[in-house]
Amino acid sequence: MLIFHKVLPVFFLPLGFGLLVIVAGALFKRWFAVWVGVTLLYLLAMPISGDALMRIVEDGNQVVPIRQVEKADAVVVLGGMVRYVPGAAMGEWGEAADRFFAGVSLYQAGKAPVLVFPAGRMPWMPHVRPEGDLLRARALLEGVPADAMFITPEVQNTADEAREVRTLLQYTASPRVILVTSAFHMPRAAMMFRFAGMEVEPYPVDFRTDYYKEWTPYDVLPSVRGLENSELALRELIGLAYYRLAHMF
Repeated sequence: MLIFHKVLPVFFLPLGFGLLVIVAGALFKRWFAVWVGVTLLYLLAMPISGDALMRIVEDGNQVVPIRQVEKADAVVVLGGMVRYVPGAAMGEWGEAADRFFAGVSLYQAGKAPVLVFPAGRMPWMPHVRPEGDLLRARALLEGVPADAMFITPEVQNTADEAREVRTLLQYTASPRVILVTSAFHMPRAAMMFRFAGMEVEPYPVDFRTDYYKEWTPYDVLPSVRGLENSELALRELIGLAYYRLAHMF
């Protein structure tokens, strides 16, 4: 099932789909298809395209002052922010490190009595410590008491995280959680947690849209960042559609 969720979407995303069209066109000497694939990759690698798609999934989210956040049963910080590096006992921060610091700040502001980290680890990385353990160690250094932190069993995707967090909070009939994750991931993550039976207070961080950037000619030149934003946004939109349909049936 993990392979299904991780691999299949690749062929519907810009890089995988574009390369598939290019290779198929070259093999069957359909040069129009080759140009379609190249054009698709170019268009979706433009920063202006990546930014436009990112705005769709980040739309409606905004930074919320901590003082305005209502209290909940738990602060839940979704994973995906640590890079495993040789010699770094607690790993190194990736781009989504804002998730961790926002979660700790919410706990320290008294917004919830417990801080929850999912124990994310992929099956192809069996020898590394689960991310939740690393985040717990870092939170201890930030002054969060050990007995105020929960770590879920090992999880591999957002649906797993929602299910395991709900199990951890089973002592509450209808738990209310402050959900901390990247803004582009928030619509799908909040939906999954609601499907799992929790009331969700979204706390988005790690915004990727350049809200105040003025247009420049560089915005129509292909870039890795532009393609990455397009891929991230489209993956989230595909995930939203898939899980909504799955929940209906």
